[in-house]
Amino acid sequence: MKHHRSAPSGHGSVPSDRPWFRHWPSGVPKHIDYPQKPLPFLLEDTARRRSDSIAFSSATDSIAFSKLSQKSDAFASGLHSINIRKGDRVLLLLPNIIEFVISFYGTLKSGAAVVSLHHLVREAELSKALEESEPKAAVILSSLSPAEREVLNKSRVRVIEVGELAASKSISFGQFVSKRRAYPHVSVSADDPAVIQYTGATTGAPKPAVMSHFNLLANAVQNATWFGWDENEKVLGILPLCHTWGCSCCMNSPIYTGARTIFVGRFDPEVVLQTIEAEHATVLYGSATMFSVLLNSPGIERFNLSSLKWVKAGAMPIPVELKRKWDEKTGIPLVLGYGLTEASPETHDSPPNRIREGTIGIPIIDTDAKIVDLETGNELEPGKPGELLIRGPQVTKLGYLNDEEETERALRGGWFHTGDIGIMDAEGYFTLVDRKKDIIKYKGYTIYPVELEEVLYGHPAVRECAVVGKKHSEFGEVPKAFIVCRKGSALTKKDVVEFCEKRVAPYKKIREVEFIECLPKTPVGKVLRRKLRDK
Repeated sequence: MKHHRSAPSGHGSVPSDRPWFRHWPSGVPKHIDYPQKPLPFLLEDTARRRSDSIAFSSATDSIAFSKLSQKSDAFASGLHSINIRKGDRVLLLLPNIIEFVISFYGTLKSGAAVVSLHHLVREAELSKALEESEPKAAVILSSLSPAEREVLNKSRVRVIEVGELAASKSISFGQFVSKRRAYPHVSVSADDPAVIQYTGATTGAPKPAVMSHFNLLANAVQNATWFGWDENEKVLGILPLCHTWGCSCCMNSPIYTGARTIFVGRFDPEVVLQTIEAEHATVLYGSATMFSVLLNSPGIERFNLSSLKWVKAGAMPIPVELKRKWDEKTGIPLVLGYGLTEASPETHDSPPNRIREGTIGIPIIDTDAKIVDLETGNELEPGKPGELLIRGPQVTKLGYLNDEEETERALRGGWFHTGDIGIMDAEGYFTLVDRKKDIIKYKGYTIYPVELEEVLYGHPAVRECAVVGKKHSEFGEVPKAFIVCRKGSALTKKDVVEFCEKRVAPYKKIREVEFIECLPKTPVGKVLRRKLRDK
């Protein structure tokens, strides 16, 4: 199965007069006939075509597509043997290792849904997730901390451990997938829940979004088709698979195309750059933070990165200055895009040969988008800021787990309301301005933090920054900047204020400055503004 396409002229449900179709990438279909199958269909199809090809590898391990299919079958059978049935949930607390992929696809084959959390999750977050999602089993590393292990013990979930068993009641992962059992042929629909993924929660409490098998399958196909991937790609698997971005781009899309994903363990810039050269990696995904760290690594000059064909940045607005520096230093254009958990996650990408600086590109295959007025909900003309609304096959229709009110708020009139403020220009390119909840209201004026952050990134002493609104008894809110300085800099608060004053309108100027060692972030590099506001 290479592609399931209709005639190239079809636009699906997207109106044919959308302006971005004038800049559509050559050779990319505007519509795809996606197989109405559960997500594991992609693995089974590729395992037949590329049985002996390596699917995933690390410095110490590798697995072929056929073996991955067999192991995930065994995992599904194992779940069935401990009474996990269709509609149940299995929690994965694993880093980017082959056992994650086996557990993920095995869970889906069993008819259960995956609940995915970062493996370094803390007690409070784990307790909340267990209470909300009620998984019946959990797959963990044997090195899981005692505090988190105690939380699991209290919940009475069946624990499957990767590594040497640390608890007598746990099940060994190795034994779990090596026993021969009858395979449970469960009827799973494309519309059944596949993953419960907690949102990044940069502005508020994490919400458990529910994506169907079809949502995930569609985005895997969309992503690979947009960039023209084939079975020869080598994807560097840096993004955490426990997040929908890593799940789609570093696991599901490579499985769909028959490509190989290379795991590198914890993010280490020297190891990443060395691996690109040694393995001839062709695809690299990362956040602005990751690319900033790579640029500041000595290895950026030492290692040969010429094998890279696609370098994609997302998770947060990418400073224009960072993109320019990356492009100049590496000669490999940094492609910008946009997505969110509830869209599995990708909705916008830059056409590879038509990147427009400062934009998130255009809606991808079968994806519609518009900008609406924050008050009236009416669609706005190009150039005006408003809320970004999206729809497409990758966007959840299941909403949020056990939260009808939030689901109805987000899914209105056939559109998903992102809560992000954006602008569409006359050519159909979108620019992300800010989160609706992050807007600063100063004396009735609207201030977008991202605009101020772009200014701050222009200062040579600023390595990273984030601007938030601080409550003020007289003015409502005032802009406060949190700044991570470059090593050896002598930047002062006065320097920051004066630098901004010369570059923005008086009402937008920075009123407070705090220097910090690092910005709080999600696993994929999004700045947690809510934590900064709480400081």
